[in-house]
Amino acid sequence: MRNHEVTGARDLLDERGNLAEPGWSRRLVQKYSRGGIRAPKWRIKEWDYYLVMGRDFAGAFTISDDGYIGLQSVSLLFLGDQPWEHTETVLNAFPMGRLKLPSDSSSGDTAYADRRLQMRFSPGNGQRRITCRFERFWKDKPFDCDITLAQPDMDSMVIATPWDRNRRFYYNQKINCMRASGWMEYDGVRYAFDPSVDFGTLDWGRGVWTYDNTWYWGSGNADIGGVPFGFNIGYGFGNTRAATENALFYGGKVHKLDDVTFHIPEDGYMKPWKFSASDGRFEMDFVPVLDRAAKIDFKLLVSDQHQVFGRMSGRAILDDGTAIAIRDVLCFAEKVHNRY
Repeated sequence: MRNHEVTGARDLLDERGNLAEPGWSRRLVQKYSRGGIRAPKWRIKEWDYYLVMGRDFAGAFTISDDGYIGLQSVSLLFLGDQPWEHTETVLNAFPMGRLKLPSDSSSGDTAYADRRLQMRFSPGNGQRRITCRFERFWKDKPFDCDITLAQPDMDSMVIATPWDRNRRFYYNQKINCMRASGWMEYDGVRYAFDPSVDFGTLDWGRGVWTYDNTWYWGSGNADIGGVPFGFNIGYGFGNTRAATENALFYGGKVHKLDDVTFHIPEDGYMKPWKFSASDGRFEMDFVPVLDRAAKIDFKLLVSDQHQVFGRMSGRAILDDGTAIAIRDVLCFAEKVHNRY
């Protein structure tokens, strides 16, 4: 059954280390345990990624343990006139579980600290707090932030995706529509978030990946007449016969979509894109503002990333047929190819 919803609490993996029940859910009803994985430590990938977007600026924060490499990064983006961005990354060799990332997104701090970077993600009491101090972030100047994301009781988008190879899986939660307050500060400029219009998104991932993958992912949030609206769209890796990760969020409830296709211009990422859904419920135009591109090639380790920020306009249709029109919503869509 396509878009099979998992509703019962159970262990994520069976005794052989394979997904027990592929599909999607509204919460982390399946229990992830690193100890239940039947794969080498260097193949396990775990991360927490937050993106917080203001009217014309954004911050992105990652703490990750990807087995034989850890990538801890912060991005500051300005998306108004004369867009720019800077991303700074700290690499760690062979963390293989030493960061002790929590097995559930709802409790336990995710933290990283060295002499240059101190970053912590703290969930609880209906909110999530992001704090960071990054020395010599850019041009020898520090970056600081203290951001709070409100998380009332609401649906999220959880996907348990297998690969066709045994013991390879991806368990992922996307939490959209968290109203953002707090600030970021760099070079004497304070970027303040307004919870009436600004939002944050969490991408929480755990799993054992195959070596060579390409994925497409897009996400955005907006306030529609006082009601939070968001979307999560993506595809490209794993076996998605059981379910896609495509979904709309409106007033705290998830509305499940089928397949969504990214129509990326062949002559450049900064040309206008289109998005279409197989069920006709997500039809959008996307005007890029900034391509946060990054490419590394260490032969065995290759990454080619295009996270494109821009403004989305179009129509999305909820489960009951209600059409939600959006115009110039600041969001992102990306194409990423990794061999790692």
